Amino acid sequence: MQDLSGAWTLADASGEYACPMRVPGDGITALHESHLIPEPYWGRNELRLRWIADREWTIRRWIELTEAEVVLAIDGLDTVATVRVNGTEVLRAANAFRTWRVDLGGVARPGRNEIAITFHPAPAEAAARAAAQPFPVPYIHQNNPIPHGNMLRKVACDWGWDWNIALVPFGIAGGIWLEEAGAPRIERVAVAQEHEEGRVALTVTAWAENADGSPFRITFAGQTAEGVLEDGGVAVIFDVENPSLWWPAGQGPQTLHDLEVRIGGDVVRRRIGLRRVELVAEPDAAGLSFGFRVNGRPVFAKGANWIPTDALRGRITEAATRDLLQSAADVHMNMIRVWGGGRYEPDSFYDACDELGLMVWQDFMFSCNLYPSTPDFLAEVDAEVRENVARIHHHACLALWCGDNELIGALTWFPESRNDRDRYLVSYDRLNRTIETALKQTDPTANWWPSSPSPGHLNFRDAWHEDGSGDMHFWSVWHEGKPFEHYRDVAPRFCSEFGFQSYPSMEVIRRFAGPEDWNIASPVLEAHQRNNSPDGGPGGNPRIASTLFRYFRWPERFEDFVWLSQVQQGIAIKTAVTDWRAKKPHCQGALYWQLNDTWPVCSWSSLDHGGGWKVLHHMARGFFAPVLVTAVPGPEGIALVGVSDRPDPVEITVTAYATALSGAAREIGRATGTLGQSAERLFLVPADALAEQEVLTFGWEASDGSRAGDIFAPLPWKAYDLPNPGLDHQVTRDGDRWTLAVTARAMAFFVTAEASVPGRWDRNAIHLGPGVTSRLAFTPDDPAQQPRFTLRDLHSATTARPS
Repeated sequence: MQDLSGAWTLADASGEYACPMRVPGDGITALHESHLIPEPYWGRNELRLRWIADREWTIRRWIELTEAEVVLAIDGLDTVATVRVNGTEVLRAANAFRTWRVDLGGVARPGRNEIAITFHPAPAEAAARAAAQPFPVPYIHQNNPIPHGNMLRKVACDWGWDWNIALVPFGIAGGIWLEEAGAPRIERVAVAQEHEEGRVALTVTAWAENADGSPFRITFAGQTAEGVLEDGGVAVIFDVENPSLWWPAGQGPQTLHDLEVRIGGDVVRRRIGLRRVELVAEPDAAGLSFGFRVNGRPVFAKGANWIPTDALRGRITEAATRDLLQSAADVHMNMIRVWGGGRYEPDSFYDACDELGLMVWQDFMFSCNLYPSTPDFLAEVDAEVRENVARIHHHACLALWCGDNELIGALTWFPESRNDRDRYLVSYDRLNRTIETALKQTDPTANWWPSSPSPGHLNFRDAWHEDGSGDMHFWSVWHEGKPFEHYRDVAPRFCSEFGFQSYPSMEVIRRFAGPEDWNIASPVLEAHQRNNSPDGGPGGNPRIASTLFRYFRWPERFEDFVWLSQVQQGIAIKTAVTDWRAKKPHCQGALYWQLNDTWPVCSWSSLDHGGGWKVLHHMARGFFAPVLVTAVPGPEGIALVGVSDRPDPVEITVTAYATALSGAAREIGRATGTLGQSAERLFLVPADALAEQEVLTFGWEASDGSRAGDIFAPLPWKAYDLPNPGLDHQVTRDGDRWTLAVTARAMAFFVTAEASVPGRWDRNAIHLGPGVTSRLAFTPDDPAQQPRFTLRDLHSATTARPS
């Protein structure tokens, strides 16, 4: 193989712009790196740079060949492109989710050869395809400021989204290389597992071209099968006795075994985790259950939705992606949902999830729009599905393939589909069946779910508000302005989307706005808030602000507003997750929207663009903890409910206190219990147990060695007259790690340490009482930098300062 990644040249059709470009990468990143355009993410530069998507661009390079009989392969050609070799057209393509292979026989020659790839304007092509449809196929306007993104097989959020920049980048997302024509090549390796008590049978099937009569050698877990290939393929079965199984995070080890397939001179390597993942969707008294069973054990899914690491492919690195996934694992997540408006991630993503124990819910790449069902479109879908399923299916982390994101709901969003539902429902069914058929023919063992949200197969009811069956997207708190307490009014079987926005951290805001724009109504801040109502109703910024009025006293300073928006986001998601975990096993999963950001923006993420932890992510370490006690208010009082995700029963003792804001506490009661697969009510705090200015504090100790505590404020925080807690801190340094020993003289809530340089805190947003020292550790990104530290808490952020 001859790798053609690396340095190419980029130029527009007019010759006005020319610069180097890295492949894999994208043209916008290349133009910025050559200082031909300003930083796309700064200020309102996005609108100044949309012209890029409307031009024709060509990348090219010269290569030396000793043999002319070669095959050109391109992975992730994005998107409407013509490939020429030595001036001869060899490929026209318009699907970024496929690998294209072209035999260059008769075109390539020994010696110097030119490869040129012209990227045609995707917006113009999308508009032309929309006009050519046999009937209108609408798209969601508020998510697509650049129209008709549903016409092309391209990353949907490239056209904009309610959290993404709209630039429609172009380039090569994967790789580009040459292969020797006629040489043996492994086309595909399929893996299937059969589990019995104390034994796993692993079937490995390999298909190869130009390889009949070639020797093969397949090794797995210390076993080897050898022979000579016949009829284009070979299948072998490896029996593994007393296997070391792969488990999701928190359930056991993530054991991976090496698989190597050699046919002729070609070799494919995989790492295989032996496990059985079952989707359990069974009728019951409430409707239809939904959850996952791994190696025979029910596993409550805890995690978040995944969007691309960055809006620009040229800025995505394997290390940055791994850091985001590591952050998910660090707060006890065990599942990531790869959302259907992004991309099928590269192999390194799924490798990382295998190693970290993060199960993957994998959407196919269709989201929030209606889509064509013409034969040519469905043929592309069929090829795309088969290729990506074949590439990804062997990963231990892969728990589910889902047909799309919110396409069932989209049938009700447009006047065209509301007025002619049968036509659009049949069109959707053709698309969905094409996906399912290609999946099942490629991997007959795959777990399949038709859409998210969905009450079940061939069920097209409202899964945004009905909570008895299948998976649910619950957006009433954010999009409908319901209070946080409304999360307790539903009982999802599995909530695969729910969320609440916050502002990015100040460190991130400084990367796109100067101090003169630090105001939520400034044009720059509004440009970095994409959740704006198409009908002129309340958008993201007013909703954040109005919720602050509901729960908190108004902060005077912009920095406090930003921080407080993150605190309320954390409270919102904690309210949902802890309540739904307290409904276990009726509820079997909670995946909040969303884990990460693609650029610096106001959004629902718990990780800032670049990977920094927002307050929500720090809080997630607590509300996703394996053993948890949570407060559930009701008419009789406040129930303390215990939940455990441990595989074995856990003994737990919880003690409850009525705590004054001064820190004085009186014990209300104590209880013990045993936690198994179901949540258990441990103790009821009577409705009259707390005085007006008291909060409920409670701590627990469990037989698994865990000790923790929490607070519950029965009133909105604005109702409490918070005293100045007199926070103080002492700083020590040990190598690259800095530690703050924090103390208080009265109750201090959501104490958050901040550093003057980028880095990572081990924990933050803690509650602190008098007489207690809490230690927060900070590791700067650059050990040579000398950080300064400050503390922020609910009192300091919301107390008026005399003028």
